[in-house]
Amino acid sequence: MSDRPYVLLSCAMSLDGYIDDASDTLLVLSNDEDWERVDAVRASCDAILVGANTIRRDNPRLLVRSAALRADRVARGLPENPVKVTVTSSGGLSPSANFFALGSGLKLVYTPPALVPSVSDDLGACATVVGAADLPAVLADLSSRGVRRLMVEGGTTMHTQLLTLGLVDELHLVVAPMFVGDSKAPRFVTDGPNATLKLVEVRQLGEVVLLRYQAART
Repeated sequence: MSDRPYVLLSCAMSLDGYIDDASDTLLVLSNDEDWERVDAVRASCDAILVGANTIRRDNPRLLVRSAALRADRVARGLPENPVKVTVTSSGGLSPSANFFALGSGLKLVYTPPALVPSVSDDLGACATVVGAADLPAVLADLSSRGVRRLMVEGGTTMHTQLLTLGLVDELHLVVAPMFVGDSKAPRFVTDGPNATLKLVEVRQLGEVVLLRYQAART
């Protein structure tokens, strides 16, 4: 893995495999105990990646919530929050989104080389736009920037591509005790080649369950 970071994919889903419903209101699939766990995982990483559709749909902040965890990062010579990373094949991102507007750390936007000028014009000084042809190129560039541990927090397309390309080293999958039952809602993954992981931990966190997997490498 010298040419790419360690990739940790983190996701919460319903019992029937959905990560949200089809409404305009974000469906809560986690709880306070799990959010504390996720916060600690964020604080342990060099960068956090989400797809552009996740920024548009969920407007995530992607910041470490705990003041103590932020202080610990600073004491270790790190910025308060991990680098924020997104990937877009079409542009159309707003600089007013929380991803760009909140937090003083570095924000990286990867896009096909031909789109770099237009995406740079849209975002201005709020992000660094980098041309990359595919996800392996994105990971290689992150590695060159010193990112050794990358957390991925969505969405469906990003999950599917990373898993089917064999680029996920660890998966944290939280299962909530509910059914969404709406085929128009986004799922954890869509169609793609088979991917095999090894279950290494099962942990109950209140009413949700954490399933932790590692890559099943031969």
